[in-house]
Amino acid sequence: MTPTDDTPTPAQPSGAVPPAPAPALAGLETSLEKIARELMIQQRADRRWRLFFRFIWLALAVALAWGLMSERFTPTAPSRPHTALVEVRGEIAPGSEASAELLVSALRSAFEDQGAQAVVLRINSPGGSPVQAGIVNDEIRRLKVLHQKKVYAVVEEMCASGAYYIAVAADEIYVDKASLVGSIGVLMDGFGFTGLMDKLGIERRLLTAGENKGMLDPYSPQNEQQTAYAKAMIDQIHQQFIAVVRQGRGKRLQETPETFSGLFWNGEEAVRLGLADKMGNLDYVAREVVKAEDVVDYTPRENVAERLAKRFGAAMGEGAVKAMRQVSPIH
Repeated sequence: MTPTDDTPTPAQPSGAVPPAPAPALAGLETSLEKIARELMIQQRADRRWRLFFRFIWLALAVALAWGLMSERFTPTAPSRPHTALVEVRGEIAPGSEASAELLVSALRSAFEDQGAQAVVLRINSPGGSPVQAGIVNDEIRRLKVLHQKKVYAVVEEMCASGAYYIAVAADEIYVDKASLVGSIGVLMDGFGFTGLMDKLGIERRLLTAGENKGMLDPYSPQNEQQTAYAKAMIDQIHQQFIAVVRQGRGKRLQETPETFSGLFWNGEEAVRLGLADKMGNLDYVAREVVKAEDVVDYTPRENVAERLAKRFGAAMGEGAVKAMRQVSPIH
């Protein structure tokens, strides 16, 4: 018999899942393709950013190497007669622009240059570490004998405490009439919080091995014996300072009871007291005293590569995070 449209449809086995409608399958495939496409876009973007940052780091490394190598190996021609300048600015302390390490390096370069007729210290500093100042003072006196060159100190705004410790190593000290000069003394400062802790009900619990290990602890009451010991120690350092000033100034120093009391004076009064010699600035000393008007600065400066390294290194992390955040997220 010929089958007709009335032929019954075969029954499906029990428990079989009916096939998904064609439109549902098409929609699923479209979603998967969209997700895959976005993943590929994201991966490409990530690769581009990685390559970008690698290129930046490579460029930075090349710039640093170029800057350091060019400074190290650039030949220097014999210099003409000039006045060598070394700046003493800011606090005299380890790691600062006026640290003994940097100043000593600059002084050696200045003295060793055959074209340098004399060395001028241009000072604008409130002082700082007596150790750092003492190292510089000792090195100036050693270099003067070794190279037979004069050293002049020129004070701008301030030459106090440790800065004056350095200045007295010079053969002559020049000041402005309004410069601040002196402060020949030593201090050790701090704070005491015991009264405030009592009011707030705070108890200090300090354990030490050695009865003086917690000496001058700001959260503990003062101990008279320890305070006397600290005072004797800074008195010794003060006497060292006084000896250096007397050695450097010699008979020019007109001592009074206030000379070593920690007071400071203006430039005009400092000349009268023998703490300084004459009025004058850098140009005057180079022109009229050294007789070499050209001034060459030997003060250590950061080169371009070092500045780039510091600035770029500080901003690189933050910039990278911001850049990565701008990459389109997957939705």
